[in-house]
Amino acid sequence: MPESNFVDYVKILCRSGKGGRGSMHLRHVKYNPNGGPDGGDGGRGGNVYLRGNHNYWTLLHLKYQRHIFAGNGGNGGRDKCHGTDGKDVYIDVPCGTVVYNAETGKYVCDVTYDGQVIMLLKGGRGGLGNFQFRTSTNQAPRFAQPGEPMQEMTVILELKLLADVGLVGFPNAGKSTLLSAVSSAKPKIANYPFTTMEPSLGIVPYRDSQSFVMADIPGIIEGASEGRGLGLRFLRHIERNSLLLFMVPGDTDDIKHDYEVLLNELRKFNPEMLEKHRVLAVTKSDLLDDELIEMLKETLPDDLPVVFISAVTGKGIDELKDILWQELNSESNKLQEITAEDTLVHRDKDMTRFKEELADEDADEDLDDDTEDGEEDLDDFEYTDD
Repeated sequence: MPESNFVDYVKILCRSGKGGRGSMHLRHVKYNPNGGPDGGDGGRGGNVYLRGNHNYWTLLHLKYQRHIFAGNGGNGGRDKCHGTDGKDVYIDVPCGTVVYNAETGKYVCDVTYDGQVIMLLKGGRGGLGNFQFRTSTNQAPRFAQPGEPMQEMTVILELKLLADVGLVGFPNAGKSTLLSAVSSAKPKIANYPFTTMEPSLGIVPYRDSQSFVMADIPGIIEGASEGRGLGLRFLRHIERNSLLLFMVPGDTDDIKHDYEVLLNELRKFNPEMLEKHRVLAVTKSDLLDDELIEMLKETLPDDLPVVFISAVTGKGIDELKDILWQELNSESNKLQEITAEDTLVHRDKDMTRFKEELADEDADEDLDDDTEDGEEDLDDFEYTDD
């Protein structure tokens, strides 16, 4: 088992049920040898649905369920008996899950709120029995329809964290320390790169019993958009954040340069993220005196709010909260109410990086699936009664 239970990326094979075949039967009973056709229709195959569930925070419950099959429809019978409908399958996923076709990288659907139900695959329609084909000129049809085949697709489920403020910075920039200082979250804190190996969420209290959600994202390094470090795997969590808080240590050589490097990585990964509101926080300011802070302010970018903070001493934390709350509730940052799903525009997977992601994830899954005898674990399959 992996050390972390945070799973935000799974690949599963989904298959709907096939429709049952119609019955070709002619009624022959005592005192009615020419009863005519009475073959019943076949039942429909089961559908595969996605359902949003706010009780789930990760995709851990799907990591080892590689195959999800719906039930097949039953065959029609004599005396106009209709076949049983196949059992539908509901896949519960956390809110913020995006689905892609694993073969083409095409966007399939997006589960955004609790209770949302989306049909992923439709079951095959049941075939008609010969009773449905009787006519005045063909009173004893000797044929019936077969059921429609099932649908099958390998899908990628990606979880993108929903948060108000996303922390963006290099490793050891003080992101986890800030989250632990302003919320009750307890992320791992240590003095080595990539201490944070998984995103963390924290509820930040504000005045008048108000609050907002802050997300701690693993550190980004130069070249993260090309797969270096952990950036390629976790950059997608920043896409669902309303506001981006860039964090650069105050003891770095060039604060503006580091900020531009982070901004450039976001631009390469998804240019639309540059349209989000941004705030720059200079961390570890307890190591700087007032004169040096005034000198640094002249070199910092002037197109976004800048605040000097220290999560250890509490310096600038209240000012940072005020700025974040003001930016979150500004008119320019409020999203327009979406009244139709057609107004949403989703990007397909970039196939140049998509193959690398699949290779990395498949390698991790293969390590987890190896058994002592080298045989396939049959518990991964869901069997249905035909």
